Amino acid sequence: MRATRTPARPRTPGDRRRLAVLAAPLLLAVPLTACSAAGSDGQATGPRSGGRLTFALSSDPTCVDPHQAATNDAMYVTRGIVDSLTDQDPRTGRIVPWLATSWEIAANASRFTFRLRTDATFSDGAPVDAKAVKANFDAVHDLGARSILGSGFLQGYRGTEVVDAHTVEVAFDGPNAQFLQATSTPTLGLLSPASLRRAAEERCAGPLAGSGPFTLAGYTPDTSVELNRRDDYAWGSPLWKSPDAARLEAITFRVVPESGVRSGSLTSGQVDAIAGVAPQDETLLKGQKVSVVGRANPGVPVALSANTASPVAKDPAVRRALQAAVDRDEVVDTVLSSSYRPATSSLAETTDAYRDNSPLLAHDPARARTLLDEAGWRPGADGIRVKDGRPLRLKVILGTNFGPNQSALELIQQQVRKAGIQLDLSVLSIADYQKARGAGDYDLAWGNGTRTDPDILRTAFSSKLLNLSRISDPALQRELDAQAAATDPARRAAHVATAQRRILEQGYQIPVFEMTTVFALSKKVHDITFDASSRLQFHDTWLS
Repeated sequence: MRATRTPARPRTPGDRRRLAVLAAPLLLAVPLTACSAAGSDGQATGPRSGGRLTFALSSDPTCVDPHQAATNDAMYVTRGIVDSLTDQDPRTGRIVPWLATSWEIAANASRFTFRLRTDATFSDGAPVDAKAVKANFDAVHDLGARSILGSGFLQGYRGTEVVDAHTVEVAFDGPNAQFLQATSTPTLGLLSPASLRRAAEERCAGPLAGSGPFTLAGYTPDTSVELNRRDDYAWGSPLWKSPDAARLEAITFRVVPESGVRSGSLTSGQVDAIAGVAPQDETLLKGQKVSVVGRANPGVPVALSANTASPVAKDPAVRRALQAAVDRDEVVDTVLSSSYRPATSSLAETTDAYRDNSPLLAHDPARARTLLDEAGWRPGADGIRVKDGRPLRLKVILGTNFGPNQSALELIQQQVRKAGIQLDLSVLSIADYQKARGAGDYDLAWGNGTRTDPDILRTAFSSKLLNLSRISDPALQRELDAQAAATDPARRAAHVATAQRRILEQGYQIPVFEMTTVFALSKKVHDITFDASSRLQFHDTWLS
């Protein structure tokens, strides 16, 4: 038996409080710029069609297949190539129709039936129909660990049934409350069946055909990605200003890893917009003829995630001592800017079902030393603690996708050394970072994850999914499974709250600060918008 649901999600008082946070200074309203600009004669001009936007990314996407994309930089690119069954309103969290005109959800959230619009096509001419939806969901499932996010979205996937040409039923082994929101993400965006027949590694390099407002014109690794407007596009999200073709004729995403070079390229007019504005560049850019805008990221804060299978990080006392030894306020005040805030839980404050766990993250050096003393870690001659002849040294891997990563960790390195803990930093490319995590070649991994739905905790910490942290914790797993199965929002929030606390108490994650997505735009760029996950949407963008 099915319970028909309207395409919306009820909001709780806590949700409304968090939405108010997004409207605070520096966390601007969803549109990044005004809707009109002044012409050279001083008269107001409206949106215009045409032009090429040049946008500087902070890291190489490494893969332009939306099903395999693993970083925000990759998703800025892939969002324009693919449409999704649904979209999510960034102001309210409400799920709205897109390629799906309506849906029904079984009472236990184990089956989802979607009815599709009939006019959408892929850029290679194939129809966006029920067979295409089935092919996409089957393909994401078959990717397994190659789809870091998709493997969690489709956990327990039984298959997709083609009911008729424009109706599909997606079935899971059990309740999967997060799946509707997952259908709004680019990870579950739709590619043409012809593209899906290519090998997974080939799809990473393109070419690909999606149904989105832009087509993939080319990808040169470590250099650039080129997108062209699709002129016959006419089925955009209702959250956009128009469902028809995009205003920009083309977008060039240029890979510029150095934050100072990105900022200089913007102020000199070599690029029109940049991602990953470094905190030290914010003040400088605000004094130039550019706009600096940001929005808090929901999901998992920037944190040290423990590899619980490593010889040292497997010790709970070490992980708990790290929690107490890190001074989060000092990291934000010293390395970052007022756009950022210290972490207060294992979820960011803008995530649904967030609970404040600040007491568990209090900076307490004396407690850190006591925990290590009680666990048998004794100070060595060089100040680094030792137990059974093994020094308390932890290898930390970090990627190059966010400029302050190394500076933040170098400060944390100094903080925790006062407790007798040595962190050895290993700076890796994004591709090498992902390989190291998969191989378990680390003690602690630095990073964050972005998603509005709290099920991101299951993606990060479930022993039934990728389990990059090698966790075996039945108590935590019960809560993660229970929140995924709960169809009542209050009951689900309770399970999420327990899971958040358990993750911190066991030290599986040492959260440090909440990520904020900060961009800078030249004055001629208008109507780039944030989606619900603080990623960018370029359909309405235009250049004056």
